[in-house]
Amino acid sequence: MIAKILEYLQYPFVRYAFMVGIMISVAAALLGVILVLKRLSFIGDGLSHVAFGAMAVAAVTGLMNRTYIVLPVTVICAILILKTGQSTRIKGDAAIAMISVGALAFGYLFMNVFSVTSNVSGDVCSTLFGATSMLTLTKADVIICTVFSVLVVLFFLFFYNRIFAVTFDEDFSKASGTDTEAFNLVIAVIIAVIIVLAMNLIGSLLISALVIFPAMSAMRVFSNFKSVTLFSAVISVLCTLIGMAASIVLGTPVGATIVCFDVLAFLICWITGKLTGRS
Repeated sequence: MIAKILEYLQYPFVRYAFMVGIMISVAAALLGVILVLKRLSFIGDGLSHVAFGAMAVAAVTGLMNRTYIVLPVTVICAILILKTGQSTRIKGDAAIAMISVGALAFGYLFMNVFSVTSNVSGDVCSTLFGATSMLTLTKADVIICTVFSVLVVLFFLFFYNRIFAVTFDEDFSKASGTDTEAFNLVIAVIIAVIIVLAMNLIGSLLISALVIFPAMSAMRVFSNFKSVTLFSAVISVLCTLIGMAASIVLGTPVGATIVCFDVLAFLICWITGKLTGRS
């Protein structure tokens, strides 16, 4: 098994996939802790549906580089979800449901009505659940993921105290002079970018698992914000690496395999928390 993995690592596209997986896992885990604590876990799921709709339109129009249309659309919808969710008439969960379901429906409709290939079902499944191979990632994808992942880590390092304050007591942070709306806006935009970058690796419907499961697993074992954040990043990277290695050996879809290991890690952490009385 190890020999087979080492053999595959000789190919550049496999190394690209592992590098992208590590970068996305770290960024998604760090953001996931904030989203879970702020009760915004479903924003990742909603934006993934939006990204699918934008990807479908890009595929129909025949754009060579779909990221140029998918990324701006997803970022705009992230801002709309954030702004609409603050409305007194439309609550956050309703705003996410409206935008995500609408984008998913329009995307699927476009792919059926204006299909450019004969295998519409296969294209939809690949976009929703991730491609069965890792041949779609390029050196440019690695560079983009590296840049954004480094920006996310730097954002956490430089603004850790403010992130902590906004996450746990937004009203107090606002009263003390912190621009909470700006922080929430930056977080929403970063989430949108990470989701778009992760689509080729894990699929649009499974991206939210990278955001939610590591944070929830860490919270079963630790109760300190810093410990939860660090452990979330570590367990996210481990599950991604093990999942990708298992997909190579077993020939299973990459995205689904990674998520299965995330679920397994959550169960282990939940049991550990129960036994130690920390859950």
